[in-house]
Amino acid sequence: MNVAEQMLKIAQEAKAASRMLASLSSAVKNELLQKMAQALIDHTEQLIESNEKDLMAAREEGLAPAMVDRLTLDSQRIRSMADGLREVADLPDPVGEITGMWRRPNDLQIGRMRIPLGVIGIVYESRPNVTADAAGLCLKSGNAVILRGGKEAIHSNLAIGRILKNELERMRLPTAALQVIETTDRTAVLELLKLEEEIDLIIPRGGEGLIRFVSENSRIPVIKHYKGVCHTFVDASADYAKAESICINAKVQRPGVCNSMETLLIHQDIAETFVPYIASAMRAQGVELRGCETTREFAPEAQPATEEDWHAEYLDLILAVRVVESLDEAIDHIQTYGSLHTEVIVTRDYENSQRFLREVNSSVVMINASSRFSDGNQFGLGAEIGISTTKLHSFGPMGLEDLTTRKFIVLGDGQIRT
Repeated sequence: MNVAEQMLKIAQEAKAASRMLASLSSAVKNELLQKMAQALIDHTEQLIESNEKDLMAAREEGLAPAMVDRLTLDSQRIRSMADGLREVADLPDPVGEITGMWRRPNDLQIGRMRIPLGVIGIVYESRPNVTADAAGLCLKSGNAVILRGGKEAIHSNLAIGRILKNELERMRLPTAALQVIETTDRTAVLELLKLEEEIDLIIPRGGEGLIRFVSENSRIPVIKHYKGVCHTFVDASADYAKAESICINAKVQRPGVCNSMETLLIHQDIAETFVPYIASAMRAQGVELRGCETTREFAPEAQPATEEDWHAEYLDLILAVRVVESLDEAIDHIQTYGSLHTEVIVTRDYENSQRFLREVNSSVVMINASSRFSDGNQFGLGAEIGISTTKLHSFGPMGLEDLTTRKFIVLGDGQIRT
């Protein structure tokens, strides 16, 4: 059996399994996720051993520290994966929810009911926790899932997949509802992307190159998230201590993830005092600054920023800094260079905060909070399937409801159309 035949078989089996999943009760799905969570905890040592094989290969290949961090599993991260599954189990089940009913003049009742999408394919890089997160969300929402991780995490992903599939088997549920592609051959992805009759949605998670590759080659609808160029705008009225805390957290806490701050915008009225203040704080955290001319006037140690820096998703301890004349210029900068991910304003001015909320059209807009909160788990969605920067269907962190669609239901009593 060649790669194309293997992928078709996997997709066909997933489609058959999705029909059974769609009819499962919430109680059965919740029991499954609870058992999967405990199984991850019970197999912590085995998972760490499998992950170490991937880490050794990553170090040998010289992967960047941010990539190695994304790849790493330890007992705390495994417990977090388990906690994510339990949180999803505790969430309301969207499947079967009727979101509205109305009566027509002829007494027909019209409504809409949530149903699973069917089969979801997820193509992702580095993070093995995606395997558990995606499985939990897809299964709870009644969808079968096909997971194709990157070669750098192959041992970790397969180990997680085996543990989770065992729980499906123990509960006599179709194991084809959760499949982890075993081959690292890129041809497998290309073949999956052709199967529009079997797979209903593709969600790529990873670098911009991966997302563009999937988008350009897929016959199946794709939820895209090209990159996370997240901005924080420190307004003229901002509290310095609060702004420092927010900015340091947004840049430093975990720089290799998509919701970390990549560009800091500072109102010119406070540039003379705030730029050296925040520059000193960032230097103490090992952050390299790349600034505009005004930024470098007050923080001469900053490297000159180029046009490319305003577009950059560094995923590292590097920060672009620009001084802007006004809120309008800050919003213009975000609309020009942003990636529709997450934008923050730090301010004590109510009118400015509300304008920022209304006029910035990224998927997440925040007032006085770190961009690191832009996360499905932090929003109470349970584990997230990803962050969509595509406005159609879903926008922002994707939870259970985003993995369903709605069908119309019509209740009649013999009405006919004349």
